[in-house]
Amino acid sequence: MTEPVLPRPTTQVRVLPHAELCPEGMSFEAKQGRKLVDELLAHGITIEHACEKVCACATCHVHLRSGAEFVAPADEEEEDQLDDAWGLDAQSRLSCCVRVKGTELVIELPRFSRNHAREG
Repeated sequence: MTEPVLPRPTTQVRVLPHAELCPEGMSFEAKQGRKLVDELLAHGITIEHACEKVCACATCHVHLRSGAEFVAPADEEEEDQLDDAWGLDAQSRLSCCVRVKGTELVIELPRFSRNHAREG
């Protein structure tokens, strides 16, 4: 007899307004365990990810304004990449390295990205 597949728990993600990427701000339910960058993209927020989400650039930089205590801390590789992010602060993370977890995450998108030319 097979066990029933239970739905994956979700986290409420709130993205603060960003002039270009999300002018009105946005809230959505995100599947726990998924990369934050994938959830942002799935909900129409076209965050940069020049390295194809493998922690090899700093273009998917975000600020975790609330909920950071629920996600795993940055490892050495992420910390090294964050050194190249624009507008770095103590709440900076790479969204390709953050696995969604907890009850709520509040995200602020930086004003600028390290990627000078946006890809279409």
